[in-house]
Amino acid sequence: MSTIRVVWGTASGPTRMSSYDAALADANVHNYNLVAVSSVIPADATVEAVGTAPDLGPAGERLTVVEARATRAGPGHVTAGLGWTTGDGPGLFYESAGETDEAEIDERVRAGLAAGRELRDWDFADEETRTVTTDADSGTYATAVVLAVYGDSEPIC
Repeated sequence: MSTIRVVWGTASGPTRMSSYDAALADANVHNYNLVAVSSVIPADATVEAVGTAPDLGPAGERLTVVEARATRAGPGHVTAGLGWTTGDGPGLFYESAGETDEAEIDERVRAGLAAGRELRDWDFADEETRTVTTDADSGTYATAVVLAVYGDSEPIC
C-alpha cells in the first residue's frame, strides 16, 4: 500500500519564483522536480495530512504531486486549498487557489469534490480539506501551496 502525504507551505520573496521556491521549502519539497497529475487517488493508497514532508529521496529526483498554488505581488493575500474524498476504493483530490480568503477556497474545494463524486460510481465515506493563506507585503511576492505527494521520489534518468 502506498502513502500520499498532504503537505503545505507559505512564503514571501522578492520575485514570483523565489516566493514559490520558499513555499515549497516550507513544505520540504523544494529539492525535487515536481510532476503534476490530475486528481485520482489509487484504491490501495492512504492519504495522510502531515504538513511538512519527510525525506523523500535524493535531491533532483521526480516527485509526483497534485498541487494547489497561488502567488501574487503585494499588497494582498493568497490562499491555496486541497481536499480529498476517499472510501473503500479509489478516491479524488480537488484543488483551488486564488486571491481570496480561506472560507471561499474551502467552499470551492468542497463543491469540486461533490461534483467529482457525482461523476463516479464509487463509494465515498470520508472528506477532508486543508487550506493555507498568506499576506504579500508591498514590494514582495507571496505564495501559498498545498500538495498531495504520491510516495517517494523516483530517478528521472
